[in-house]
Amino acid sequence: MAHTQTSSGNLDIREARDRTTIGDFLQLPHRLYADDPAWVAPLHFEQRERVFRNHPLFEHSQVRAWVAYRDGRPVGRITAQLDRLQPPVEGDRLGYFGMLEAEDDAPLFAALLETAGDWLREQGAARIRGPYNLSINEEIGLLVENFAEPPYIMMGHARPYYPTRLEEQGFTGVKDLLTYTVQPDFTAPAVMEKLAQKALRRVRIRPLDRKRKAADFEAMRDIFNDAWSGNWGFVPFTRAEFAEVAKMLSLLLDHDYIQIAEIDERPVAFIAALPNLNEAIRDLNGRLLPLGWARLLWRLKVRRPRTCRVALMGVRREHQYSRLGPTLAFLVIDAVRKAMIRRGVETVEMGWILEDNAGMRHIIEAIGSRIYKRYRVYQKSL
Repeated sequence: MAHTQTSSGNLDIREARDRTTIGDFLQLPHRLYADDPAWVAPLHFEQRERVFRNHPLFEHSQVRAWVAYRDGRPVGRITAQLDRLQPPVEGDRLGYFGMLEAEDDAPLFAALLETAGDWLREQGAARIRGPYNLSINEEIGLLVENFAEPPYIMMGHARPYYPTRLEEQGFTGVKDLLTYTVQPDFTAPAVMEKLAQKALRRVRIRPLDRKRKAADFEAMRDIFNDAWSGNWGFVPFTRAEFAEVAKMLSLLLDHDYIQIAEIDERPVAFIAALPNLNEAIRDLNGRLLPLGWARLLWRLKVRRPRTCRVALMGVRREHQYSRLGPTLAFLVIDAVRKAMIRRGVETVEMGWILEDNAGMRHIIEAIGSRIYKRYRVYQKSL
């Protein structure tokens, strides 16, 4: 336990490892965002599983979590992660911080970030990057634009003072991530439609086959890892991690919310759209008991959310730099948006997209999308 004296009282940093500290870690955001109408309380059981029982991630990552107390009251929290699958950055070992939440107090931010940084340094890391909640394949980035509207499923929210507090501690932005929103009844550019019609002579678009979904999910993992392997910050999905993703998708999705493109019966591209769980849980305050489960199931399966998020998408690298690559992306987007229209979806978030990914941004902007939120990844030498 670290102890720090600040101008605003005594500060203790305690590792979250028992029932009390873990409870404080999970409950703290409720107080910090009590007056923020855009914040959506995450489901407590999901957060507990993700941070403290994330066994697929723990197979290749070390994770530590801390809570800051001032005069006995929880005022901040943070995690630190070291991932064995993360390649070195300019020859240095890279660590992450994540799950950062704190009152607006510079010494508090300093103490939390120093705690995470000290632990990572002890493990041999020379740089710290974040926020990663808890990996690049989960929530990533700090919200820096559009604090007034709620986040979609698996995207973060923040207080407007967070970026300033990070930068005061010597962190600098290394990459911006964008999300876009679009209405699914968009009219595609004529040239895109023409290319799509031509491609359909050799490309087959189909939904997830529930009778062989294990094979389809493995094909999706393979495509994703191949498609993103050259991208900034890439860490592959392990089989165990994607099995957890597949379990979530199977519970939440209709089969046609996943669309797969095949050439000669070989999967070469896919897309997966998630009903926006945040729309369905906004008034549950993070709790599913006693009646939250029934409300959530009714909202997901009967009323159905009017918003969705495209969370996973990929085109094999062998096609990315050909004319067929953008066409494959458009074909799976077009197929899944028709499924959304049938279910009354009115708005779709697409992303995140790297700000410098000009090719994907061009495809998304060509169908009428607008930038919805901007997230920033920060880094600092240790």
